[in-house]
Amino acid sequence: MGSSNNEAAHAGMTCGFFESSFGVSDALCKKLLDQALSKGGDFADLYFEHSVSNWLNLEDGKVDRAYGGIDLGVGIRTVVGDQTGYAYTQELTEESMLAAAATAATIANGAARQSSSAYVPLKTNGLYPLETLYTDVPVSSKLPLMKRLNEQCFALSGKILKVSAGMHDSLRRIMIVTSDGVKAEDLIPRTYIGISVVTEKDGRQERAGWSVGGRHELSFYSHDLIDRIAKEVVDRVMVLFEALPAPAGEMPIILGPGVTGVLLHEAIGHGMEADFNRKKESTYSDMVGKKVAEPFVNIVDEGVTPRRLGSINFDDEGTPGQSTMLVENGVLTGYLHDRISAKHYQVKPTGNGRRQSYQHIPIPRMRNTYMLAGECAPDEVIQAVEKGIYIKDVSNGQVKIGEGDFAFYVSQGRMIENGKLTYPIKDVNIMGNGPKMLRNIVMVANDLKMSDDGGGACGKNGQSMPVSFGLPTCLVKSMTVGGVQR
Repeated sequence: MGSSNNEAAHAGMTCGFFESSFGVSDALCKKLLDQALSKGGDFADLYFEHSVSNWLNLEDGKVDRAYGGIDLGVGIRTVVGDQTGYAYTQELTEESMLAAAATAATIANGAARQSSSAYVPLKTNGLYPLETLYTDVPVSSKLPLMKRLNEQCFALSGKILKVSAGMHDSLRRIMIVTSDGVKAEDLIPRTYIGISVVTEKDGRQERAGWSVGGRHELSFYSHDLIDRIAKEVVDRVMVLFEALPAPAGEMPIILGPGVTGVLLHEAIGHGMEADFNRKKESTYSDMVGKKVAEPFVNIVDEGVTPRRLGSINFDDEGTPGQSTMLVENGVLTGYLHDRISAKHYQVKPTGNGRRQSYQHIPIPRMRNTYMLAGECAPDEVIQAVEKGIYIKDVSNGQVKIGEGDFAFYVSQGRMIENGKLTYPIKDVNIMGNGPKMLRNIVMVANDLKMSDDGGGACGKNGQSMPVSFGLPTCLVKSMTVGGVQR
C-alpha cells in the first residue's frame, strides 16, 4: 500500500468521527471556542478524545484476565501568556461543554474575543495506518499468540518455573480544534506484548522481562517475532545465573545500542524540554548555541518515523509532527516547544505539545529521541577500554530533571577487560549527571538502534506518555559504578 493510499485509508477511518457519533459540528466548536474566549485570552483550543483499550493476560498457561475500557471526553483550554485555564467534561452535550468552556475562560480578565469562523483541516502523514481496527479483532485471534509465547519459553529451558504474558492494544481517536482555525483529527493505535519469566537453578531463582510493540497492525506479531521474544527473555534470565558482582568505583562505561537510550531520554532529554528552561529549572537554560558535547555527538527528537511509539501525525495542540535537532555537532541548537514556550522564546512550536488525555493540559514532551550514529565500529569502542563495564539494559531509574543527576540499576551487562567483553555482572548501579555524561562521551559507534519496547511510558508532571528512544554504542570515559568494594 503506497503512502497516499495509507493517508486516504487513515482519513476514511478518522475524519468526521466526532460529528457523526456525537454531533460535534464546526458551528458547535466555534460556539465553544467563543465561550472560552469570552473574557479574552491569547488563544483557546478543544481536545476531543475517544479511546478504546483492551488487555489480555496469560499466567500458568491460562487466561488470567481479559478486560477492556472506553474513555470519552473533551478538554477545553484558554491561554493568557503562560497561564492556562482548563476544564474538561465526559459529557459531550452542548450544555456541559459550554459550562466547561466558561470555566476555562475565568483565567482571563479582558474583552471578549471571537475565534476563527473557518477551519483548515490538517492532513495526516500516514505514520500508522490500519487495515483492520483492533476493535474488529476478537480475543480468540490473540490468544494463540500468548499460548505460543508461553510454550516457547518452556521449550527453551527446563529451568523455567513461571511465565506471565500480556497483550495490550488501544485505539485513540482525537480531534483538536483551535481558535486560530486549525482542525486536526487522528486515529492513533498502540499495541505491545510483554512477558516475564521466573527460573530456578540449584535452589536460586531469577526473573527477567521483555516487551515489544509500537503503533503496529496486530499482524505485526508473526510466529517468528513471538519466537524471538521468547528467546530474548529466556536468554536474559538464564545469563543471570552466571553473573558476578561488579567492582565499585569510577570507571569507563560503554552503553550498548538500543534500549540504553533511556539514559539519553531521562538524564539529558528532559533537560531540553522548553518549560524547564523557561522556568530556569534546567542546566541547559542558558546553553543554546554553546558546546555541550564533542563535535561527533548529534541528538534528534522527532515524531515522523512510521510505527514508533513517539510518532505523531500532529501533536496535541494541532502542530504537525516534525523532526527537531537538539544537539548538532556538539552544540545545543534549541529546545522542545509547545505553543506557550514557543511564544516565550519567539520561535515556532516544534510539535512537542503532548498530553496524556483530555483530562490534562499539553506540555513539552519528547517523542522519539536518539543520538545519531557515529563513525566507529562497535568493536573499536570496546577495544578502547582496558577495564570497565558494558551495559546492555538498565531499569529502575531515578532522575532529578533540573540538575540531571541520575541513578539506574544495570539489569543486563558485562565486564570489559583488556578490550574484550568477559563475564556477566549483577547487583550493579550506575550514578552520574546527564550533562556531564554528555560531555564525557568520547566515542560513538555506527550502530544506532531504536528500542522496540512497547510497554514503557515516560512520566512528567503526573502525566504518562508513550515515547521511543535509541542510541548507538557509546563510550563514556568515566561514571560512578556502585558495585562491590574489593
